[in-house]
Amino acid sequence: MSTRTQSPAGAAPDALAGSPIARRLLRDARSGAITRLDVIGPGGHGKTVLLDALAAAFAEAGVPVRRDIPADALGSAALLVDDAHLLAPAELERLTSLARAAGGHIVVAHRPWPRPTGTAALGNALAATRPPVVLDALDRTGVAARAALMLGERATAELVDHVLDRAAGLPWLVDRLLVALGAATGTERVRASPVARPPPELLVQLGYVVHGLGPDVPRLLLARALGAPLDAEVLVPLLGLGTAADLDELVEAARAAGVLTADGLAVPLVSASVLARAPEAARLELRRTLAELELNRGGDVLTAARSLLGTGASGARVAAVFTAAAEEALRAGSGKPAGELFAAAVRAGAPALGLAAARAEAAVLADDLDLALAQADQVLSDPGQVPPRDAVRAGTVAAAVLARRGLLARSAELYRWMGSALGPAVGTGAVLAVPALIGTGALDEARELLRGPVPAPGAPPRPPTLLAGAEELMAQGVYDSVAGSPTAALSQLTRAAALLESSPRAALLPDTPAALAALVAVHCGELDVAQSVLERAVRARLGGRGAAVRHRLLLGWIALFRGATPGARSALAAASPAGARLEPRDEFLAAALEVALARRTGDLAALMPAWGRAREAIVRHPVDLFVLQQLGELSIAATRLRESSWVQPHLDEATTLLARLGDPALWAAPLHWSGLQAAILAEHRDEAGQHADALAAAAGASRYASAMAAAAPHWVRLLDAEVDATAVEAAARGLHAVGMAWEGGKLAGQAAIRTRDRKAMTTLLGCARALQSSGPAVRPAQADPEAATDTQPRGLPAVPESEPAAERSAETDGPLSEREREVAALVLEGLTYKQIGEQLFISAKTVEHHVARMRQRLGSGSRGELFAHLRQIVGQ
Repeated sequence: MSTRTQSPAGAAPDALAGSPIARRLLRDARSGAITRLDVIGPGGHGKTVLLDALAAAFAEAGVPVRRDIPADALGSAALLVDDAHLLAPAELERLTSLARAAGGHIVVAHRPWPRPTGTAALGNALAATRPPVVLDALDRTGVAARAALMLGERATAELVDHVLDRAAGLPWLVDRLLVALGAATGTERVRASPVARPPPELLVQLGYVVHGLGPDVPRLLLARALGAPLDAEVLVPLLGLGTAADLDELVEAARAAGVLTADGLAVPLVSASVLARAPEAARLELRRTLAELELNRGGDVLTAARSLLGTGASGARVAAVFTAAAEEALRAGSGKPAGELFAAAVRAGAPALGLAAARAEAAVLADDLDLALAQADQVLSDPGQVPPRDAVRAGTVAAAVLARRGLLARSAELYRWMGSALGPAVGTGAVLAVPALIGTGALDEARELLRGPVPAPGAPPRPPTLLAGAEELMAQGVYDSVAGSPTAALSQLTRAAALLESSPRAALLPDTPAALAALVAVHCGELDVAQSVLERAVRARLGGRGAAVRHRLLLGWIALFRGATPGARSALAAASPAGARLEPRDEFLAAALEVALARRTGDLAALMPAWGRAREAIVRHPVDLFVLQQLGELSIAATRLRESSWVQPHLDEATTLLARLGDPALWAAPLHWSGLQAAILAEHRDEAGQHADALAAAAGASRYASAMAAAAPHWVRLLDAEVDATAVEAAARGLHAVGMAWEGGKLAGQAAIRTRDRKAMTTLLGCARALQSSGPAVRPAQADPEAATDTQPRGLPAVPESEPAAERSAETDGPLSEREREVAALVLEGLTYKQIGEQLFISAKTVEHHVARMRQRLGSGSRGELFAHLRQIVGQ
């Protein structure tokens, strides 16, 4: 068994100081313990340095040292032989005889290749008494020691890592790189920050070394530098060799010369030198040949094709290489690289129309929807000029992009066309149309698709891929949300999302199953399920970058429902930063979320610009099933701002859509709830009663619908100032239980200021505050309060409010009571008395009373002094 050691290098024996094996060998030489030693290592690994050090150690011990092979007995001398791999067979035989004989010391150093006749016998004789010493490449510690020796002080970690990476730990390259870096930048600079590119003079120097290895080794190194695998099937024809045995000899020669690693890997420094020396034409020809070989054998075409990018290579074979590599990148979900390779294939001579469908898919994965539609439209404009499979591919891409742009009806039309015009080419993948069809009210068509066509005799079934399974589950889940069990729908959509977590093909769906599952979960009041499935989708990058925006916005929508407005604001800011251009579907959701945040905080100044954004989003996005909840939120804001005309046509379309679907309670109930809130704001009691009746009819659909149905009559009665405190509190807590934390607090708070029963008022105020503060991640009222009441409906009579005496007299140890601290914090945020009252469930008069009392207690002569005092107390 051999002993391995890190290689010493350089001219001085001091280089051996860092090697434990070398130190032990020197001690053994001085003590006479070395009798036979075989030292093996590639070129430049320090064999000569080690022999010189051993020679000095033997001489110090009084042992005569010889470098030539004697013809007679060795006697007591030490024989040190370097480069034994270059000896003639007769010399090796003589050396073997000396190694077998008694007396003297023999140390032989050689490369692992070539192995002339007699090498094995010599090695066996030397290893009989002591294992061979095999010199390895330097590891990080070895490179650090070498750099410290050459620089005179400890090297930085950055320098050590740079040298180790570029030289692959080969000692001769480590030394040359350190010397070249010092000469190029100065020792002080190289200690601090090595240059990224090796000095050109070093590349020239290494080029001479490689050139001296003969004509074959440089070609091998050039092939490896260009990405050719260490595979006889590729390298033998690429290098023009006869057999795999010839390749083995060539690789062994390169390893033994120290220009390939022990594993046959290319060394970055050597590769840079070879590439710099090789003519451009030779490099291009080798790249082209390598790419064609990989294409023919079905190997790593992607790496070979990437090396051809930007070289100007063209022709049918090169185009085929680019096309195959692009398809490979596409299967891996790498849209942008695939698009670049498809474009290169067209430049190389491939027909543009033949690749348009594939380029459209690559553009979707790269989130370039304009390019995706342009390429898909080329195919759809003349589908007879391409195979049916390409027409289906282009149609699927266009349908997915149109859905993202809010044109779900156009998306459904494309699916219809593919089913009728292309027929069997679409196959059972037609279930992909179901979400689009149901989203636009075509329930009967969707039902027929789910039943499936009668398979043609002998037609193969659709492969059970992840995508196929997810499409079928998603189609059935959306259908069940309308015509079946909401629980079953949620289960199927969640499983569909899980299936696609490892597939990039979700980008070709009209919507991601995670987004649809979250929407159904929210409509069921299952916010935890909705949040979980979306967070998993974000982590798995389900559907690509475009889908990530939708998933984050939906997470913000869930945070809004929970009453966690800071989380909702963060999600909105992350998905829709200032100046960002969102697709219409995402823009509609973002605008609704922004309006909802402004409405819930009672911030009219923020609501006005948010409404301006929402008006444009409404114009650009037609109604479909999956935006009804956001549409309802916008209808409330429109009523508040007396601009109901902007949303009324959309509400009429929504009513018609729901009617075509049979008024499914899961989707209809939230819209009726929004209608109820808008009717109360507009003082339309009859309309409010109609929505309350509709909610009552839908109560059995889910506990979410049941909670809204229980609360609706109380809102209607508030128009007449009728308050049943016990029933209102139960209804408010029911809303909170299904995730409607803000709505629950609002109901209780508005009922509290409508009742004339002092005890009921106190109870309801306590309930409202409890619901306000019991949501996830709720903090005390700050710049972004997480629960607040809406602007008071105009139809509700203003009832004078007197704050409970306990609150008026509750004092802390400081100058302000707890309630006064809450008021002070909101005053410092710039909120009006009315806005503060709405957040704290008290009247504006009471807020004004608190401020006046604080000014008197603090001795503030002006508003500026009051603010200064409050900042010191509240800490803002």
